[in-house]
Amino acid sequence: MTAPATRSLLALAASAFVVLAAEPLYLLVDTAVVGHLASRALAGLGVGAALMGLLTVVGTFVEYGTTSRAARWYGAGRLDAAVGEGVQATWLAAGIGLVVVAVGEVLAGPLTSALAGSASTQHAAESWFRIAVLGMPGVLVVLAGNGWMRGVQRTREPVWIVVAANAASAVLCPLLVFPAGLGLEGSAVANVAAQIVGAALFVRALRRATSDLRPDRSVMRSQLVVGRDLMLRSAAFQVAFLTAAGVASRMGTAQIAAHQIGLQLWEFTALLLDSFAIAAQSLVGAALGAAEASAARTLARRVATWGLYAGVGFGALYAAGWVVVPRLFTSSAAVQHQASVLWPWFVAMLPAAGVVFALDGVLIGAGDVRFLRTITVVGAVGAFAPLNLAALHWHWGLTGVWAGLTAFVVVRLVGMVWRTRGSAWVVTGVGS
Repeated sequence: MTAPATRSLLALAASAFVVLAAEPLYLLVDTAVVGHLASRALAGLGVGAALMGLLTVVGTFVEYGTTSRAARWYGAGRLDAAVGEGVQATWLAAGIGLVVVAVGEVLAGPLTSALAGSASTQHAAESWFRIAVLGMPGVLVVLAGNGWMRGVQRTREPVWIVVAANAASAVLCPLLVFPAGLGLEGSAVANVAAQIVGAALFVRALRRATSDLRPDRSVMRSQLVVGRDLMLRSAAFQVAFLTAAGVASRMGTAQIAAHQIGLQLWEFTALLLDSFAIAAQSLVGAALGAAEASAARTLARRVATWGLYAGVGFGALYAAGWVVVPRLFTSSAAVQHQASVLWPWFVAMLPAAGVVFALDGVLIGAGDVRFLRTITVVGAVGAFAPLNLAALHWHWGLTGVWAGLTAFVVVRLVGMVWRTRGSAWVVTGVGS
């Protein structure tokens, strides 16, 4: 890999790092604010947030699928077609988002009842979720905007758009929860506000990039083909994580509250580690679009190395904060104790997770989404979910739940290292 390519990798990763950090940082603020209301409110937020993640599955492809498709056009010298992918992804995002809102409102009660371990947790979760789900069209439009901008290697605009929207919401959240007296529902209102602002700014950026905003069904159909496997991959994630939330909720209020803290920190760290994956999506897609197979292979090795370094670094930071970090999110001694149970697993898996997320990006950028779908389903259904259910049956507590998450990471690590050492993923040229 040439020095300029290395600089491009780090520049894209740095931009993605800031963008990815903005949303989970807001969620961490949200968790910390709600955590000082009561354990019931934090448990409700945990269940509600898990459901929001499930509904987001249907629009995952508008981000990652758009990045890989736009990057190939960009590498082939077709900027107009690359931006056109963003236009069609935005139309899809808005339409899917409206459907998700309708489905979410209809099923809010049954879904929260299925996950919550008590009536009080269910009531809190449903109240939060019914408000938060209104922001789903905005969530998906933001994902589409990030997708096409990464594909054409525009790194600055997504940073200021996402940071501005989420910073405003992070300020709004504590004001609505406490002085305004809205409690848990105030955090949901602040969440929706961030998504609306972010979506409006990304649409404005798209209008500045092209004058052709007409929907194109043929491009949308091609995006949906890629999206099918990405949605199945994401569904496998959500089934496993929802199983974990349901199991932890049935273990007790302290367990689900501690699991929520650990999961938010995990998702925050995962998204930051994912910055190398997003850089890989863009650069690998562009390299293959330009028929530079050797450059794509070099990028795969380099991004996996950077992912490992980052995973080790985060693991060391969380190990040092073993006692201090959980106390930032809760004053409950019982919840703090349960957080200490899951902490060793959380720290130990991070180096492997860094490599896994990096190689995820390589294979998404290459369009090798069928393999990603398969290895994710195997890890989720064959390792993560069974260990969660075993933890409930044999009373292993959060140790069993987080052992399941660790096994999920290890299964994917083995599969993706094996895949990227081969040549099946190296397909050059521009697809349909």
